[in-house]
Amino acid sequence: MPDEKITWPRPGERIDPDKEAAAAAWLKARYEKGAYIRELAKQTGRSYGFVHRLLREAGVPFRPRGSAGRRRPGSDGADKGTTS
Repeated sequence: MPDEKITWPRPGERIDPDKEAAAAAWLKARYEKGAYIRELAKQTGRSYGFVHRLLREAGVPFRPRGSAGRRRPGSDGADKGTTS
């Protein structure tokens, strides 16, 4: 079901409740593969809150904010706030 083509309503329109489960599975699969909520919101034309709600209702464990996956390689923060 996650690879099924989802027809996203235009912004401001409600999603059909019958299709909401398929939409949640589609979002969940992409989030679990590393997509960010903001990316998913932009791809679907839906709000951050909408995407977050569907993921939460689908039982997705959220990554911590500012998780290590978003840092540039080699930027471990070791040089911040330190004096020698």
